Order: sequence, then C-alpha cells, then structure tokens
Amino acid sequence: MAGPKTTQATLRRTLTFRDLVVYGLLFIAPMAPVGVFGTLDAKSHGAVALVYLVATVAMAFTAYSYAQMVRVAPRAGSVFTYARVGLGEGPGFIAGWMAMLDYLLIPAVAYLFSGIAMEELVPSVDRWVWTAIAVVVTTGLNLWGVRAAALVGFLVLAMEIAVLLVFVAAALVELAAHGAQRDWLSPLTGQSGFTMSAVFGAVSVAVLSYLGFDAIASFAEETLDDGDGKGGKASNTSKGGGAGAPAVGGGAPAGKGSGWRSAAGPARVSRAVLTCLAVAGFLFIVQTYLAALLSPTSSSELAADPAAQGGAFYSAVDTSVGTWLHDLVAVSKAIGAAFAALAGQAAAGRLLFAMARDRRLPGVVAKVNAHSGVPRRALLSAAVVTLVAAVWAARRDDGLDRLVSVVDVGALTAFALLHASVIGWFWVRKRAEVPSVLRHVLVPLVGMGIVIAVIVEASSTAQLIGAIWLGVGFVVLAAQWRGRAAGGTGGAGSKGGTSGTAGPSSGPGDPGTGAR
Repeated sequence: MAGPKTTQATLRRTLTFRDLVVYGLLFIAPMAPVGVFGTLDAKSHGAVALVYLVATVAMAFTAYSYAQMVRVAPRAGSVFTYARVGLGEGPGFIAGWMAMLDYLLIPAVAYLFSGIAMEELVPSVDRWVWTAIAVVVTTGLNLWGVRAAALVGFLVLAMEIAVLLVFVAAALVELAAHGAQRDWLSPLTGQSGFTMSAVFGAVSVAVLSYLGFDAIASFAEETLDDGDGKGGKASNTSKGGGAGAPAVGGGAPAGKGSGWRSAAGPARVSRAVLTCLAVAGFLFIVQTYLAALLSPTSSSELAADPAAQGGAFYSAVDTSVGTWLHDLVAVSKAIGAAFAALAGQAAAGRLLFAMARDRRLPGVVAKVNAHSGVPRRALLSAAVVTLVAAVWAARRDDGLDRLVSVVDVGALTAFALLHASVIGWFWVRKRAEVPSVLRHVLVPLVGMGIVIAVIVEASSTAQLIGAIWLGVGFVVLAAQWRGRAAGGTGGAGSKGGTSGTAGPSSGPGDPGTGAR
C-alpha cells in the first residue's frame, strides 16, 4: 500500500566514483587492524604485515569477480543479483539470504565497537546507550539520502585517515629517534618459529578485516552513468561479456528503454571495488608494519598471553608515543565505527530492497521514497534488526564475541556463490562472446578455494550458526517455490515485478528469471 510520497522501485542515480570508494572504505574502516593486531601478530609469529599482504592478494580474487559481475548485472542486490543471473533463482536467493546475515549483523558489531569506545571516554554512560544513539544518528543520515550520507561519510573518512597519518608520522619520528623494538624486516619475515603455515592461519582471520568492500556493488543502481566527465557509451543489451557485458535488469534513466545501458556506471563500480581493496590493503600493511616495530612485546609473549592480544596495538602506541595518541585513536575508532555501520546499514537496505523487488521478501519493503530517493522501508527494517542486535549485545558481557562469531560465515558463503556465478555466466552458459579460461574459470576457482578455506578455519560456533541459517534459507526457498507452484505464478523476477513496484526488465541477453 503505497503512500503519497512513494514511487515505483527505481533508485536515483547520484553517486560518483569518490562516493563509492568512501562507502567502501567507511564500511571496512581504515584502522580495522587495530583490534586484531595482537591476535595476528601472535598467530603469524611476528609476520603481521606479511599476513595483510597475503590477505590483500587473496581478497583480490573476490574483488575481481565482483568487478566482472557488476558489469553483467548493474543492479542493487549485489551478490543476490549476480548469483541469480549466473546460477539461477534458487542459488540467487541463497546467496542473498547468506549475505543478509552478514549485512545485518556487521553494522551491529560496528555500532557496538562505537559504544565500547565511547564508554571508555565517558564511563558514566553505559555502552548500550551510546550504541543506540549511534544507530539513531546514522539511520537518520541514511534516510536523508544516499548523497547526503556519502558527503558526511567523506568527512568522517577524512578524519579517520588524518588520525592514521598522525599515527604514521608519530611512529616514524619515534623510530628515527629511538630505533625499532624488533628487527626492521621482522613484520615481513617473522620472528622465531616463523612458518608460512602460521601466516596462512592468520590470513584466515585477517581477511575478515576486508568484509565490506563488496558493499560498493550494492549501489550500482545509484551510480551516475556519466558523472566522470567522459560520458557513457549507450548500448542495447546484447550477448557479451567483460566491459561490454549486458546490463541485466532495470535501472535505465528516464526516457530510455529497458535495453539501454551506459558502460560508464558499471565500469565506475568495478573500479571502485578494486580501488577500495587496494587502498585498504596498503593502509593495513603500513599501520601493522609500524605497530610491530613499536611493540615492546614479542609475538611469542603475545601468544603466551591471549588476554594481552586485544590491546597490543594500544600498548605499542602508549609505550612508544604516549597516551595522547591512544586517546586520539580511541575517538577516531568511536566515530569511525559508527559510520562504518552507516555504510553497512545502507548496503543492507539495498539488499533487502532488491530481494523484495524480486519477490523474495515481502513486497512492502520494495518502495523508494520520492523525496530522498532511498529505499526507506528497507533501511528502517535493517535499522530495527541492527538496533535490537546491537543493544542486546551491548547489555551482555559476551555480546561482542557472540556477534562476531556469526557474521563471517554468511559473507564468505555468499562470496563462494559469487565466484560460482562468474563461472556459470561466462563459461557454462556462454554469455560472453569469447570466455576466458583465466578470467572466468581459474580466477573464480582460486577465489572460491580461498573463501572455503577461511570457512573451514572459522570457529565451530560460527559454522554451526551459519549452517542453521543456511538450512532456514532452504526451507524458506522451498516454501516460496511451493507457493508459486500452487498459485500458478512465474519466477520471482518476472517482468511484471511485484505489485505496485517496478520489476526488473530483461533484455535479449537476460538469461531469464525462471532459471533453476
């Protein structure tokens, strides 16, 4: 039942390349390694910078698969949309279902980090209060509009990078004046007991720092087609791959047919995904390298004292530079975590919107506000779930551990289906004129192997919860199929779309939404 201020489900194109990178880096957080530095240092026997170097290369395979598929299906929904066109309706739903677990709970973790940091600065106010305030403020910004949230996010990101630069400068001054606590190459070569198996074991934890760069793909329908000054080459959907891949689905600008697409928008999203990963990897490597050189505690001592691992980064800063930098980093983490959640909440809203528009969730969620141009109902739905989870965790001593243990498996399972989608679209279904064995088979296979290995290394609790969520997803999918069969309806993404909303259009190159 649409109100007077809702329109058909078409998102407004307002985002530039810079906006996309800002959203991705906000979600990741430039100083994400701060909390896991000690754990990775202990696991890798001191080769913590090497861990992030290897992790960046490992995640590059996933980023490359995103870059391939966003050109094929430049629509909201990210991996839900990609698996849907590459593998069929069923795998598409499961990919979206598993990503939903990640997208809804990662913001809750970030909000809780913000609440914990603020409680350290203002201990008279309980962390759950700060957590709730962060949810309300950032939800308001997301409802204001994607462009406004991106502008505020840019300022916050600039603040975070400024604090990181202050840390780098202070660390270099300290190292120049007093030397390093460890061998200069040890963050790359390790200390005593170093083995590559230890490094790969730590990589399974480090890759979790990168979760969020994929959220950029969720904004594909809101990315300007010609905002970079180069214009976009308009083309009709046709059989093709790579840069000339067909745009599966809607989102055409007003006055253009459903087969119209601009090459500029999807190409911009692809570049933003790869750029975000490269920038984050560089920042992670630099800060962990310097922190390792400043650390007065060896990796073996950290391994023997797990309780000291969580604060190892702050200990290195305190003993070498001073408490002023500790407090500065804490403030940056408090603000940065809240805005990482803002980006995550925005991505979660787009995922819910896309699944509802394709009739995989209640259609009432598939509405776009005419004034702000954002999926307001989807955002509010995501905000409610996130608020409940974050406040619940903030009021429990073990709340953070419980949340962190479940967010990873959902994202990684969705990543595996993303890689399978590349193979399915380009190689199995032959949707590219000349499919490449390297780009469309080997790269996604390696990427899939990496994420499966990380899932195997995850905690048993995370694996169990992930398996339960996956099982529930299969039950929901089976119920939907039975309902559609009994009602005589077509596929979830039929051209008619949902009642009162704009369904995805299908060009000649569309594989068809009824594929199983």
